[in-house]
Formats: sequence, C-alpha cells, structure tokens
Amino acid sequence: MNTQLIFPLIAYLVFVFGVAFYAYRKRQGGSFISEYYVGGRSMSGFVLAMTTAATYVGASSFIGGPGAAYKYGLGWVLLAMIQAPAVLLTLGVVGKKLAILARQTNSVTINDILFARYQNRAVVWLSSLALLLSFFAMMTVQFIGAGRLLETTLGISYQTAILIFAVTVGLYTFIGGFRAVVLTDTIQGLVMIVGTLLLLGGVIYATGGVENAIAQLQGINPQLIEPYGIDERPLDFTFMTSFWVLVCFGLIGLPPLAVRSMAYKDSKALHRGLIIGTIVVILLMFGMHLAGALGRAVLPDLKVADQVIPTLMLQVLPPVIAGIFLAAPMAAIMSSIDSLLIQSSSTLIKDLYLAIRPKAMDNEGKIKLFSTLTTLSISVLLVFAAINPPDMLIWLNLLSLGGLEATFLWVIVFGLFWKKANATGALCSMIGGLASYVLLTSFGIKIFNFHTIVPALVIGLVAFLIGNLFGKKA
Repeated sequence: MNTQLIFPLIAYLVFVFGVAFYAYRKRQGGSFISEYYVGGRSMSGFVLAMTTAATYVGASSFIGGPGAAYKYGLGWVLLAMIQAPAVLLTLGVVGKKLAILARQTNSVTINDILFARYQNRAVVWLSSLALLLSFFAMMTVQFIGAGRLLETTLGISYQTAILIFAVTVGLYTFIGGFRAVVLTDTIQGLVMIVGTLLLLGGVIYATGGVENAIAQLQGINPQLIEPYGIDERPLDFTFMTSFWVLVCFGLIGLPPLAVRSMAYKDSKALHRGLIIGTIVVILLMFGMHLAGALGRAVLPDLKVADQVIPTLMLQVLPPVIAGIFLAAPMAAIMSSIDSLLIQSSSTLIKDLYLAIRPKAMDNEGKIKLFSTLTTLSISVLLVFAAINPPDMLIWLNLLSLGGLEATFLWVIVFGLFWKKANATGALCSMIGGLASYVLLTSFGIKIFNFHTIVPALVIGLVAFLIGNLFGKKA
C-alpha cells in the first residue's frame, strides 16, 4: 500500500466529514424535510454551478469516459464535448419554471412537483419505481468506479476498496443531508478542475508533447486519431446523434439535475450558475477525455480500459501530487452518489412512506430516523451490487441514464410548458417510454442503428400525445 497516496486522501476525507458536521449543525434550527432534502433553498450561483456540474460528472466521466477515449481514440474526445451544454440545458430550460412551481407548492422532491402538476397519485408511484431502479443502477456504477480507482492506486483488494467507499459516502450523506452534499460538491468541483489540469499536463509532458503523443497513437493504430474512431466502434452519424440525445438533450428532464433547480436562492444565482457550470463541464470533459486518449501513448497495453486514469496518475505524477489528485476522481464519484443517495431516500420516505402515512409528518424525530437509516441501508445494498463489475463502466451508466430520460423527459417538459398536459398523458408516456426502453435494450433491437433512447423517446412522446386526448383536462 502506497502511504504517500493515502495521507492526502485521508486529509481530504476528514475535510469532507467536517463539512458534513457543519451541515448537520446548520440544519438543527430548521425543518428537517426542507433542510435534509433541499438545503433550505439557499444555494448561491457558484454553489449551484458546482453541485450541478459535480453531480453530472461522476465515475463515467472520470473513469468510464477516459477509458472509452483510451480504447477508441481522439474521436471519442470530440464526441464527449457534445456534453458541453449539459448545465445550460438542464438549468436554462426548466430551472426557473421548476423553482417557481416548487416554491408555490412547497415541493422538495421531483415527485412533489409531479403530483402538484398532475394531481394523480399513480404518476408518483410509477415515478418512484423508475427512480429507484435507475438510481440504484447509477449508484452501482459510482461504487464500481470508486472500487477500480482505490484498487489500482492504493494496491488494495477491490472488495476492500468498495467497503471503504461505502462507509465514507454513506456516513457523510447520512450526517449532513442535502446541504452537506452541495457544499462538498462545491469543494469537489474545484478539486476536479485542479486534478484534471494536473493530470493532463502530466500526460502531455510524459509523451513529449501533443504532436509526439499523436504520432505514437498513429503508430499503434492510425484509426485512433481519426474523428470517426475505430472500426470496432465507429462514431458515425447515428451513434453521434444517439449520444447527443442521451447525454445532452435528454438531460432536460433528468431528476438528479432537475432537483438542483428547486434549491437555488434567486434568479441571479440561477443565471450565474448557468455560466459557471457550463465552463466547469467543458474543462472537465475535455481534460479528462483527452488525458485518456493521449494516455494510450504512455500505457499502450492496458487490459482494462477503465484503469487508464488511476494508472496514469501513478505513472506521470509524483507520488504526493498523485495522492492529491486521487481526491479528484474520488470527488467526482462521491459528488454523484451522494446526490443519488439523498434522492433515493427522499423517494422512499417523502414520496412513498409519508404518502401512505401522512400523520407521520407530525413526528419529525421518526422521519429523521427513517431517512438516515434508509440512506445507510441503500449504501449496504450497493456494496453487494458492485462486487462483480463489468469491464467498461460507461455502457452500464448510459443504460441507467437512458431509463431515467425515457421515463421523465416528456412528463417534466410538457408538465411545465403545456397547460393542457394531463395525468393520463403523463402515465402513458412514462409506461411507454420506460417499457420500450427496457424491451429494446433487453432484446438488443436497433431501429436504423440508433441507440435505444431515440426510439424510446419517440414512443414516449407519441404515447403522451395520444393519452392526453383521453384524459381529463389539467
């Protein structure tokens, strides 16, 4: 075990727990529900930008994405930049509408918003099922990413790495709630930016410059420097269109990002968050994917592509700097999973338990206990789910991401912008979108070679419009 790597990581984790304890003390004076799940709606523009960017940039972007760039070449770096307007779309399109509706209806979860808009409990139940399934798959991806990272850099077993990560992220989310999540996301976003620039600089230095690195890639496989990638995974029109829908357009209705819109302080904070968040995503996406692609010139024979970033850290950075940088991908992973943990807890407790037993709202101590125990229980289940990981994380992450988008995109967009949208249309869209996505994915059915998310969204759209004709007016 490399002690020079461990001490900076331990210092970082101690700091994270300090922030969680501060958030715990901060929420003692307010309503538990409002504080634990939306942080009292007090986010500034900078915090909003960093928590939105950090939530989006997780294990897939720091481990899986660079792994794909390592395997498929520079074309994947260009493909990754499709994600540049992710924050602009999520906050810019639905941010203000969601914030206004959330304040008018005192909503603290995405299901609160859906019930306030459609006035139908079935919408909430179906939404909760889709959220829990997709969140669990997405959190499993983050756990696997953390395990890969700690296994490679610290020289410990994968199972031990998973346990360390589960204890850390479960406890600090349990202690601090949403306020701890967004505060640590802010610090983690800064750590990610610094770490990305350090690693990219180290890779370029180790290869003797960008030109030399590209020449080495060409020597390994000329297709690695082509914009359309290699024959194994050609980045043609259908693939690029599908990727744009999946990781950019479809994010408009993504619950983990939409809930951020419910917690910012004012319009000024939203506008500032749009600009800063977009810049942060561009820096992180470009830096990490380029490091992964050029890293093949340094490490041409990696068997597991997802290990490229942690292996490069050890190879191109001094041990102490590598230890500091280790906090960057850990920050990316933790900032994604803590948000998903909070939302999973809110779905089970706020949207399901309190819907069945509304009188339990009077017993705040009991709600606190159930919420925190739920967070810890989900963490334990994730350990078991992550024990046997796949070779490449990015495909599992995109699979779970698509499930959320197929379920929620039209329901949220039409619910906010179309006055005639009703509950029947919403239910038809959710069922049609999610069912078609699962079936097409399970049987490997391709329509004109597009990713499954494209036909699933089309089916969800048609189902909404048809169902809306037969439902009661909103």
